[in-house]
Amino acid sequence: MKIICPTCKNTTTWEENPWRPFCSERCKLIDLGKWASEEYRIEGEKAKNSNNQSPNSNNQIK
Repeated sequence: MKIICPTCKNTTTWEENPWRPFCSERCKLIDLGKWASEEYRIEGEKAKNSNNQSPNSNNQIK
């Protein structure tokens, strides 16, 4: 099965490709970098608890 790489748009073979759905490790890392730099985002409301603590947390180290 032929697929199109979501990063560079080159055509690659699905079955023989260890980096699928990307055509290469380079394209896979480019995509990861875009997620890490927040260039890609999932739409939705911002979290209400901005300090990444659970609502029941009392901020004490145990």
